[in-house]
Amino acid sequence: MDIKSLETSHSWRESLQALFQRHVFYMLLLGFSAGLPLLLIFSSLSLWLGEAGIEKSAVTYFSWAALGYSFKFVWAPLVDCLPIPFLTKALGLRRSWLLVAQVGIICAIVLMAMSNPALENDLMWMAFGAVLLGFSAATQDISIDAYRIEAVSADLQGLMSSAYIAGYRLGMIVTGAGALYLASYFGSTSEQYNYSAWQLTYFIMALFGFVGVVATFLIQEPIKRASEFTHSANEYLGLLGAFVICATGFVACFYVSGDALQPAKDALAVLLNNHAFSGFLIELLRLALALLVVFLLGRLTVRLGIANRQMLTSSYVSPIKQFFDDYGVKTAWLLLALIGLYRISDIVLGVMSNLFYQDLGFTKIEIANAVKFFGLLMTIIGGFLGGVLVMRIGVMRILWFSALLVVVTNLMFVLLYFTGKNIPVLYAVVSADNLVAGIATAAFIAFLSSLVNVQFTAMQYAIFSSLMTLIPKVLAGYSGSIVENIGYPGFFIFTGLIGVPILALVILVQKSLETRDKELHLASLKHVSE
Repeated sequence: MDIKSLETSHSWRESLQALFQRHVFYMLLLGFSAGLPLLLIFSSLSLWLGEAGIEKSAVTYFSWAALGYSFKFVWAPLVDCLPIPFLTKALGLRRSWLLVAQVGIICAIVLMAMSNPALENDLMWMAFGAVLLGFSAATQDISIDAYRIEAVSADLQGLMSSAYIAGYRLGMIVTGAGALYLASYFGSTSEQYNYSAWQLTYFIMALFGFVGVVATFLIQEPIKRASEFTHSANEYLGLLGAFVICATGFVACFYVSGDALQPAKDALAVLLNNHAFSGFLIELLRLALALLVVFLLGRLTVRLGIANRQMLTSSYVSPIKQFFDDYGVKTAWLLLALIGLYRISDIVLGVMSNLFYQDLGFTKIEIANAVKFFGLLMTIIGGFLGGVLVMRIGVMRILWFSALLVVVTNLMFVLLYFTGKNIPVLYAVVSADNLVAGIATAAFIAFLSSLVNVQFTAMQYAIFSSLMTLIPKVLAGYSGSIVENIGYPGFFIFTGLIGVPILALVILVQKSLETRDKELHLASLKHVSE
């Protein structure tokens, strides 16, 4: 896919008509399916476990089930190249993986529904169901992203991402507020736990999973790649076996190193006088050790003849090499910097926003009405507006403009701080913040999609989407400390200022891409003349 096609301007009529294409509607359904699982692992499940009397320390462990979202790039190559027996021949590569992931999601939710966490034996099955849900949901995300990029031309990517965002948010409403409402309606409260109420709620949530299944049968398999299915069945099984061995090694190393490095974490905290930063450094060391184990196990599987070296290289090394080959070293690093930093302002601020509203004296109901419902509506509107603007004006202009608006909306929180508990100002700030976030997200997803080489769709996009939130989330972990040191006004000014360099970075990336395009054009002319 080429970013140049995202810079092609369309008329307002063409841009608005594109909203009603069937691909956009199908992506809305797939986005809804993608938005269902997350809160069934996080907030809704946490409340269920809390009502069942599970200790808070045990409740927080269940959030680890969502780690699949952060490490989905590890098995994304399998989704790119591994055919599923019978299904792939009948449905195609993308749709077969989508169907398997969606069946996994439904089965996981049903398993959780059939497990009463108040019973010790059932708690283990609940944990297994949560892990299966996280893994299946991440696999579905990989497949949806790959399908979206391959199914339509680049100029429609903005609208496809808008539909995905809208569907995703609606899915989160169903499994967030919807699940809590149903559990309460069926008779479970914090004072009186009722397993049947939660069981019935999760069964209903499982039924919503069939929306994605229906969408999978409605869509058509996107274009085939020439490199698909060129290996034998045994070689594909070997690649799958190598992945299982490496994944097991990664999990085992990460688990064992937690207790082993605890003394080092305590000692470093005393030395640096900073528990949060020392904890981050030790976690980074644990990750590095786990990745080293994966690398060694990968080499071992090749030596033992379990995996084909060429397949491992083409699955894990070639996508990264191809990215640098496509864009050149300088432009590639600029692109990675933009991917890693573009959302830093809104993510760092977002961690503290609800606490800020609470500290100003707004009630939970007022916050829920403004943020969860009205804010959600503005995000959906912003998403579709962003998609139309990308098609009408071009992705790089919208990226720059929305980055500027993020800086402005972050500074609006200073106004809210000084006006205090003021409902109209709250709605104005939340409206602007969510509208801009929707525009920026739609444009950025379209931009990321344009960078992907169709030979390695799933792997490259999984890397981009993981990198997109890595640095912002690390910095966001220090949001509370920043507020304690400089106060809310200083914090909001800080989050606005760190977004200013992004404006220059967008311009640098655009100029670098234009230079690359000119060089490629001259090279092609020279080749033709020869």
